[in-house]
Amino acid sequence: MIAVFLTAILWSSGGLFIKLISLDSMELSFFRCAIAAIVFAVMFRKTVLKLNPLALLNSLAYAAVLILFVFATKTTTAANAIFLQSTAPIYVLIFEPLLTKTRWERINILTIAVCLLGMILFFMGDLTPGDIKGNIAALLAGIAFATFFLGMKKNDSQYGVSSIFYGNVIVALICIPFVTDLTSISIQDFAMVSFLGVFQIAFAYALFSYGLKRIIAVEASIISMFEPVLNPIWVLIGYGEMPAFFAAIGGGIIIVAIAIRTIIASSDFFRKKISF
Repeated sequence: MIAVFLTAILWSSGGLFIKLISLDSMELSFFRCAIAAIVFAVMFRKTVLKLNPLALLNSLAYAAVLILFVFATKTTTAANAIFLQSTAPIYVLIFEPLLTKTRWERINILTIAVCLLGMILFFMGDLTPGDIKGNIAALLAGIAFATFFLGMKKNDSQYGVSSIFYGNVIVALICIPFVTDLTSISIQDFAMVSFLGVFQIAFAYALFSYGLKRIIAVEASIISMFEPVLNPIWVLIGYGEMPAFFAAIGGGIIIVAIAIRTIIASSDFFRKKISF
């Protein structure tokens, strides 16, 4: 549980460092993911080379998550970016029954409806064109993350590490044309982007995998929800960015709805009591 909680803290640091780093989103993504790929190769060695067609598709989905999240965080508020990306479980609830040809459960339909209400709040109030673009990018990151999750769930677990590794490699290859002057990156920027690559991506994945093997999935899911809660807090403290009122309310609705659904769906006692 401590390992998973530390993972959530590392993941949550992304918003602050992305805001503080002066590189644009594509330059930042290149360095972050190139460093992460190198660290992954050192940590997992031959395991990162395993590949099948579904693992490659998962890598593409993960690459989309990485690029879209950085762009969203740079363009809109960090709170908007992380909360809207955190809607990924909603898309899983929508599309998994279609893929598995199973029925939609009432608890999932109710959770989706509540979360859609929360998502609407992100597009209310005084929005700049940047906010709208960033919000849309964050929503797309959530869809890509859901696609990645469903693909990883369908594929053999031995391809998990390689999917993450190749996802980072793909991002680096996509973004390298945007890195035109290596001498322009400051020591401070390089230190921060190195932290993101080494700890926020690579080490966090290893730590999460370690914890996930030792606790049940529902515990890991709930503890992981500290990430979207802590992310805007670090940004507020270290960058001075205040989440918009409607976004804070919408984010709270989404996180609470997903947490309650996770607890109920994993408990036979609650399912029987509530008749879901």
